[in-house]
Amino acid sequence: MSNTPLNLTAQLARGDFHLDVALSLPGRGVTALFGPSGSGKTTCLRVLAGLERQATGTVSVGGQRWQDSASGLFLPAHRRAVGYVFQEASLFDHLTVEGNLRFGHDRTPVAERRHGWDHGLDLLGIRPLLPRRPRDLSGGERQRVAIARALAASPQLLLMDEPLAALDAARKADILPWLEQLHEALDLPVVYVTHAADEVARLADHVVVLDQGRVKAQGPVTEMLTRTDLPLARVEAAVSVVHARACGYSPADQLQVLSVAGGQFLLPRARTHSLATETRVRLYIQARDVSLSLDRPEQTSVLNILPAVVEQVVDDAPGQVLVSLRLGGDGGGDGLLARVSQLSARRLAITPGLRLYAQVKGVAMAI
Repeated sequence: MSNTPLNLTAQLARGDFHLDVALSLPGRGVTALFGPSGSGKTTCLRVLAGLERQATGTVSVGGQRWQDSASGLFLPAHRRAVGYVFQEASLFDHLTVEGNLRFGHDRTPVAERRHGWDHGLDLLGIRPLLPRRPRDLSGGERQRVAIARALAASPQLLLMDEPLAALDAARKADILPWLEQLHEALDLPVVYVTHAADEVARLADHVVVLDQGRVKAQGPVTEMLTRTDLPLARVEAAVSVVHARACGYSPADQLQVLSVAGGQFLLPRARTHSLATETRVRLYIQARDVSLSLDRPEQTSVLNILPAVVEQVVDDAPGQVLVSLRLGGDGGGDGLLARVSQLSARRLAITPGLRLYAQVKGVAMAI
């Protein structure tokens, strides 16, 4: 798959709702469409899939034009190489898991097949499920099979419409690691609709924030999560994404050493061997797990203390403020959010441009 951008311009009026978007999205990786209900997220997916015949505009994927209203071009849904995953898995109950996967593969013209029907088995950990029927699967297993079925059709574009929304917390926690691995393995663009900030942080490379049918902001996930003017930063479980690379390991302490702009993170590892040097990882850091200090603390149990520069300070929940930081003594690193009390902010005189230290009490990591 080419890394040519995925382009979408669309206008659609339906009752009181008006969609008017212009997007140029990466040709590889995951783009998250984020916004409240009714903001136009699913409608954008339907336009991409060719399911909104009344929408005007353009759609191009991998350099191929699928829609151009000005010239009268409109490829119907069945002629667009799209894999679509819905909130409900919608598997065929009368077929086994293998039968469901072969169904999509066998209906793809031979010349358009880029993968075998079993392409997603190991990526999604479903090989042991092949002989089962959908009724014998958990909710998380059904969704993994649904994703594998979409991949079996060799799509040029994968659309996912809140695929975890129907799952409880335990099932969601089960499937997220598989989606993270899938994110790294796929060589095609994925457009992922969600209203969950944690899913954006764990899966997305690029984020589009929609509101009332229009684009409010878009950009790399590291920037969108820490912009205090956007809803992603204002949710209770606000989280930052920091890019890091493996640079060492302490077998005695079972700590992985990770390098980031402005310093290092030390993370406990469940396994006892290190990541290969230069392995790139994503760190997820909740704003509530970051405390601030004007001087570098010495007598503390917190392992991760990094220099940072304050970018913004905004009022948040009652008695709290949200502090947007940039890691590094010069503020040249990734963004980081900290949620602290208004009293602490006053006592430390936290204002934009202040150099201080961020103590990170909790960090999650994904390769």
